[in-house]
Amino acid sequence: MGTAEISKTAAKTYEIRTHGCQMNVHDSERLSGLMEEAGYAKAPSGADADVVVFNTCAVREKADNHLYGNLGQLASVKAVKPGMQIAVGGCLAQKDRETIVKKAPWVDVVFGTHNIGHLPALLERARVQEEAQVEILESLEVFPSTLPTRRESAYAAWVSISVGCNNTCTFCIVPALRGKEKDRRTGDILAEVQALVAEGVVEVTLLGQNVNAYGQDIGDRAAFGKLLRACGEVEGLERVRFTSPHPKDFTDDVIAAMAETPNVMHQLHMPLQSGSDSVLRAMKRSYRQERYLGIIEKVRAAMPDAAISTDIIVGFPGETEEDFQQTMHVVREARFAQAFTFQYSKRPGTPAAEMAGQIPKEVVQERYLRLVALQEEISWEENKKQVGRILEVLVAEGEGRKDQHTDRLSGRAPDSRLVHFTKPVEGVRPGDVVTVEISYAAPHHLLAEGAPLAVRRTRAGDAWEKRQAEPAKPAGVMLGLPSLGVPAPLPVADAPSCR
Repeated sequence: MGTAEISKTAAKTYEIRTHGCQMNVHDSERLSGLMEEAGYAKAPSGADADVVVFNTCAVREKADNHLYGNLGQLASVKAVKPGMQIAVGGCLAQKDRETIVKKAPWVDVVFGTHNIGHLPALLERARVQEEAQVEILESLEVFPSTLPTRRESAYAAWVSISVGCNNTCTFCIVPALRGKEKDRRTGDILAEVQALVAEGVVEVTLLGQNVNAYGQDIGDRAAFGKLLRACGEVEGLERVRFTSPHPKDFTDDVIAAMAETPNVMHQLHMPLQSGSDSVLRAMKRSYRQERYLGIIEKVRAAMPDAAISTDIIVGFPGETEEDFQQTMHVVREARFAQAFTFQYSKRPGTPAAEMAGQIPKEVVQERYLRLVALQEEISWEENKKQVGRILEVLVAEGEGRKDQHTDRLSGRAPDSRLVHFTKPVEGVRPGDVVTVEISYAAPHHLLAEGAPLAVRRTRAGDAWEKRQAEPAKPAGVMLGLPSLGVPAPLPVADAPSCR
């Protein structure tokens, strides 16, 4: 049954609850688009939706407990709300399959990472047949970007260039759940970018599990650098970013493309995971400390102003104090603008979960605190170097949680640093660009206390304003990660990264 065959239920509402990585955020925008195309409307804040969709993550050790706790809370709601439906998708659904319905028989639909386009049809089938529908495909049916979408942002967008992963990191379950890497055709990517720009988008973030491995599936290992340069030819596209690259695939041609393409931002998120060669070997990360620091050195030589961030796992099985000190050494040498630090926790189904030498929780915690303290010090020192600089800030929506109390606005500098600035006298909208002078630095943000030096109204601001003026529509996906625009730094967490 296709979407066109589904009964149009305009009065019915939906809510999507998203957990996990940027890929899940992107998938949730597609799920939202599919639901709206099928006639559903976004549920008002605080209201019980007719359909609740969980887009799950299998990264955290206790992800299933979190899901079943949420499902348990909805059981009583569903009992007194006739016709309510609950769907579970994403990585945990791909992994657990029929287990979900056995543990929570009030769930109506379980769907996987490869068939998100089937959700409306599965909901309709469950309603008609009055029984749970479980549909998990083993390979991608259609590339997600071909599906309808309801983007959260009027001025910035994710653009998926690949799905899946060919690596075998021992701490990561993603390849088993999302499959082998499948690259999208370059022409299709650029067509989507151009269409987004025509709608008013001024910033895109190219998205892939290992984004710079792009081209291996289509037989061109230089394809990613070429794609960055091609994005530079798209008129009206002001900022291009990408996440997340893998050090083993990071080549000199990509560094050159970043340095030589004006609209590719001098910002790089490069997962380290560990600075110890022995731990990297146990992780099956196919690079070593020297290789990693060599990439950082080349990036800084080509782009001295580059802001580099990373992911680090503390307490991987077998990690010694000496191994941990090697990680601390890389942090001191690389001087990351930001590090997303994770305490290792077992991921069911990964080789690392069965490894000998599991580190006691108290040891992991103590190392973690030392790493966080070091990185906080470095982040603050690096941010202090920004004081006195004149920066162009892309005004964001929802980035500054205290803006309404401080009479300030917030946005992202070209290198993705968060900037809070004094609200200008003239009107400014999300998507517009302000020029400011940085007057103060904190570890995680910059502050421009003086009046903005200039305000540039943009097509993106026009698009945001047009969206606000439209008749009431569904407000978008309730996401568990930062809103679209420049992906904001993730909070320090207690589970490892999947990149």
